[in-house]
Amino acid sequence: MPQSAPPRVAEPLSAAPTGTPLPREVGGGFVAVLAFCGIAVSVMQTLVVPLVAELPQLLHTTSSNASWVVTATLLAGAVSTPVMGRLGDMFGKRRMLMVALALMVIGSLTCAVTSDLVVMVIGRAIQGGAMGAIPLGISVMRDELPPHKLGSAMALMSSSLGIGGALGLPAAAFVAQHTNWHALFYGAAGLGAISIALVLAIVPESSVRTPSRFDAIGALGLTAGLVCLLLPITKGGDWGWTSGTTLGLFGAAVVILLLWGVFELRTTEPLVDLRTTARRQVLLTNLTSIMVGFSFYAMSLILPQLLQLPEATGYGLGQSMVMAGLYFAPMGVAMMLVSPLSARINAARGPKVSLVLGLLVIGATYGAGLVMIDHIWQIVVLSTALGVGIGIAYSAMPTLIVSAVPAAETGAANGLNTLMRSIGMSTSSAVVGVILAHQTIDFGGMALPSKDGFKISFLVACAASVVGLLIALCLPGRQRAKRATGSGPVATSAPVADSGSSVADSGPSVADSGSSVDSVPAGVPVAVAAAGAVAEVVDDLPDLTAGVIHGRVLGPGDTPLADAAITLIDTGGRQLGRTVTGRDGRYHLPAPDAASVVLIGSAAGHQPQAATLLVSDLPVVCDLRLSGGGGLTGSVRAVGGEPLAGATATATGPEGEVAGSVTADEKGEFALPELAPGTYALTVAAAGHRPYATQVELTAGEPVRVDAELPPAARVRGTVRDRGGRALGDARVSLLDAYGDVVGQVITGADGSFGFEALTGDHYTVVASGYAPATRQITVGGAAGTERRDVDFLLGHGDSDGDGEE
Repeated sequence: MPQSAPPRVAEPLSAAPTGTPLPREVGGGFVAVLAFCGIAVSVMQTLVVPLVAELPQLLHTTSSNASWVVTATLLAGAVSTPVMGRLGDMFGKRRMLMVALALMVIGSLTCAVTSDLVVMVIGRAIQGGAMGAIPLGISVMRDELPPHKLGSAMALMSSSLGIGGALGLPAAAFVAQHTNWHALFYGAAGLGAISIALVLAIVPESSVRTPSRFDAIGALGLTAGLVCLLLPITKGGDWGWTSGTTLGLFGAAVVILLLWGVFELRTTEPLVDLRTTARRQVLLTNLTSIMVGFSFYAMSLILPQLLQLPEATGYGLGQSMVMAGLYFAPMGVAMMLVSPLSARINAARGPKVSLVLGLLVIGATYGAGLVMIDHIWQIVVLSTALGVGIGIAYSAMPTLIVSAVPAAETGAANGLNTLMRSIGMSTSSAVVGVILAHQTIDFGGMALPSKDGFKISFLVACAASVVGLLIALCLPGRQRAKRATGSGPVATSAPVADSGSSVADSGPSVADSGSSVDSVPAGVPVAVAAAGAVAEVVDDLPDLTAGVIHGRVLGPGDTPLADAAITLIDTGGRQLGRTVTGRDGRYHLPAPDAASVVLIGSAAGHQPQAATLLVSDLPVVCDLRLSGGGGLTGSVRAVGGEPLAGATATATGPEGEVAGSVTADEKGEFALPELAPGTYALTVAAAGHRPYATQVELTAGEPVRVDAELPPAARVRGTVRDRGGRALGDARVSLLDAYGDVVGQVITGADGSFGFEALTGDHYTVVASGYAPATRQITVGGAAGTERRDVDFLLGHGDSDGDGEE
């Protein structure tokens, strides 16, 4: 891999497809503006809900045709969310956010000037293109916000979908009741124009891009498949669920989406990376999103009707359109207020706990609704409680998605998650509509939904939340999550730990920067630990399974090694696990209950490799590369000849079993006289040093002697100050290896200090970012370097290079 030019080292960080963005100072209204955009789009989506009963008369058409005013927005939004997300990853998320908002303005103005059904449907379809604004906003937040602010910001942005719907409903009802109904669309256009102006003024363009070609065939295939899927879901009640049209469209959807999936898997630059989508955390989160969307929209359909039914029915509450909307508004307020709480739950207990808690509240709310629909105050309590549950659940979803995908794919991944919510909402609309249409009473010659119909709808929505809860419980937890540590340093900075942002919940991962364990020489520790890092060291893994250590064993030329022995030992040499690789060179081992372990890989005819693994927040993913082999008593010494008393020498056999282990004495000498003739992998490890591994061939003759010299693990420390000498906290410091790959990042503490430990290479570049990035090339370890380097930075406005001082 060619080396990057040192003076340009900070530039590839922002331009590379999977680069880790350097933080920039964003204005105080950054999060508020993005949340406002989400609320504006959500208001636009629910704009016509108060008019549903009157649309046939207003548009001079039938009820079936008038329903296309709602269906068109739903279909267009479902298609646009993943497409907008992908285009945002490619061409800039802020740019595509403004495109989405512009579609909202154009579509709203189109609807505002017409009473013709066809033109209205076209306008509503154009409005649906704005639905991509919410996942785009979440992606911009990930790229621009520091880790300790990201959780609460994403929670608010994700909840904006429900907040806008709940708050927009009474406002839309008031406007529709007291003014011309076209004013609703003029208002939506105004909200869109204000949003565009605010984004232009406050939101910066994201620095993370994925330069590639747009998958037009994939976009067309997804569009066709989603139309064939969502159309019968939304219109099945009118056409008949067993009609040829409905069943034919469902069948066409299955065929088209299967063919689309095959095409996407074979495309080098797909619209949706299905391998990422198939990861356990992403897949289960998306499935849960369908259930949460179903539960949210069911209440939006049930309560307004229940509030507006005449009191003479015996269960209707006789409220006007405006009052019904006002009684429903507490749901939106609750979602807004609960967003910070959800972010704290995410940080303290993990997003899985937050999602499970939200689904429990949703299920309990619908369960209570079976007996609490007789009074207005009960309706207010139900809507508020559902807002709390939906707010907590919605806030957890983007955190789960963001922590499981590379930074360059967040737009498309969040767009797909929003699509799953839309599918849930459209399914809810169809199911609840069918129930209320068939469970009716005769009221003065009119068929009105019966009380049993409302209760059955509550029961179905409760069942959906229970299904979502069961799926969420299968998500990987945080209790024994791990991360490999060694190809880069262990970054230390107290403020990161104190910020309240969990590792899994915060910003970009080291893997996102292109760093890989594959580039680590044999016999050195494997470390990837950085503030806010998500441990995804290998890009092509199909899944990240919590509680395991897994990866590949590769030989020369990246050839997978089948039947290679993998042994896991603790620092005392005790065997903790053993396995062999499959045909593809992959292995899986249960994660042991130990803070630090040594992973040993060996295969006949190859030089073994040992890697030190540290416990962290995510599964350990470690690839081992074995070079050609060569080949008990011995010694362990540090560089310079000092004996390393207490070092552990461990011999493992051809099958990976530990054949013997011993601790070096005060002179650094060790002996394993009990070993029988044969081939062994000898691993020598000592605290604060790089492990050493070699293969030895023992015969019946004289003992083989191995003298091991363990180089020390180097470290880099320093401070970041401004031109006046004041320490700069919250500055991002990145460490790049000789190839230009980011191997560690840290946020400075209040005293401006930073540190990187366990460095295993010789040449690094340190990049400090605050006002303007500053770079410094250093050499550590080896003959030309030292075990510790102190690097101080002075940052100032208008200085693109800064000053690095040793």
